[in-house]
Order: sequence, then structure tokens, then C-alpha cells
Amino acid sequence: MRTIIIDDERLARNELKRLLEEFPRINIIGEAANADEAIPMIEEMEPDLLFLDIQMPGKDGFELLEALEDRVPDVIFTTAYDEYALKAFEFNALDYIMKPIDTARLAEAIQRVEEEKKEAQSDEKTEPKEGELGVHDQVFVKDGEKCWFVRLGKVRLFESMGNYVRLHFDDQKPMILKSLNSLEERLDSKIYFRANRKHIINLNWIDKIEPWFSGGLLVTLKPGEIGPGGEKIEISRRQAIKFKDLMSL
Repeated sequence: MRTIIIDDERLARNELKRLLEEFPRINIIGEAANADEAIPMIEEMEPDLLFLDIQMPGKDGFELLEALEDRVPDVIFTTAYDEYALKAFEFNALDYIMKPIDTARLAEAIQRVEEEKKEAQSDEKTEPKEGELGVHDQVFVKDGEKCWFVRLGKVRLFESMGNYVRLHFDDQKPMILKSLNSLEERLDSKIYFRANRKHIINLNWIDKIEPWFSGGLLVTLKPGEIGPGGEKIEISRRQAIKFKDLMSL
């Protein structure tokens, strides 16, 4: 991945370059100390990825992205401040790393970029209806002190927990303050199926389907790309009829 580092602190740029030496797929093609240097560099070199500081003299990282006229590369924000996480989500950042940067945290962010590119190439090019959220949409999830930028295609299961919904992706299971009914209204119905009163499943993650009691079905979900998966979810008898219609030619 052709990569540009943008940070007004030279020592921070050097440290990040040193850490990135451990990742051979990252090809650093340039670096800049501010937005005025970075913008023409990005437009000329067309990188795949930016490591972008937020607070810089002149334009900040967000203003830099707003100033780009054409294709905006994937972005990993690097910052010493945690209060910009929500705004970073608005700019579709793939990740948000706090300084000082930890090698394990950097590895996690790069793996996320690689997975996003791989999945973008392999996903069905189905377009959700206007207002619906599809597999390519990215959502911000905060549970306690942890937060994630999650592409919805990675979420294999939504599980109702009273007034909350638990999202199952990779080896994570954060909860959000939403009802399953409200989520169902927003999710692309061609991909996300209401299996029963408590569960919505991502059809792309189904691994196995078995007959179940009283005319229902039992589906097993694929293992997560990072960590567990394999959840077994019952599709109720009434929903099984809809499921068979949806999945038939």
C-alpha cells in the first residue's frame, strides 16, 4: 500500500516510519509536515493510505481531507487527543490511533486496512435502498472506554439484550443503546435477516443450515476473521418460510 505520513512533528514521523518497517506491505512514498505540503503530494502521488495527524499548524487533518478534490485515500488518524474520535468517524477513517503509538495497536490498524481492501474486492456489489445501511457502510461503536470503526459487512450477528443490541464481529461483542426493531428498519433487508425475536443475522456469514424443531431452521455462522464465531441461531418457523423464499431462485 502506497502510504504518506503527515505530521508536523519530525520525531513523530521518524518514529512511525521506524515502526512501519515491520510491515513490508506498507510502502512509504512520502511525508509532509502540514496540509499545504501534503495536499499537492496526495493529488500527484495518489497514495492508498494516509497516516494523518489531526492538530497541525494551518489546516488541521480534517480540513486537509476536505480540501482534497478527487479520490480520498484510506485514512488512519494518529493523534495525542481522544476527543476527535466521533468527528474522525464522520470522515470515514479506518482507525484512530492514540500517541505514543504502540506496535500491537499499529498492527491491528494495518490488518483492518488490509481486510477492508480484501473485502471490498470480494463483496457483492449490491446497493441498499436510499437510507438503508449496507455491507460497505461504516459505523462508529462505543462501549465503555473502547470504540471501533466497523464496516457493517464484518458484523455477522445482531443480538437483542433488552434495550441494547450486542454486535458480533471478529472477537468483539460490544453493546449499543438501540432496539433490534429500530436497527432492522435501517439495515439492508437483502443482507440482514431477522431470524427470530432476538437475532438479526448477516446472510453472508452463514456457514451451515439444518432443519430444526417445528419447521424451523438452525443456522451456524462462519468463524470470525479474528477470533471466535460459529454462533448457532434458530430461525423461527414463520421466518423460515421467508428465509426459504429469500434464498431460493
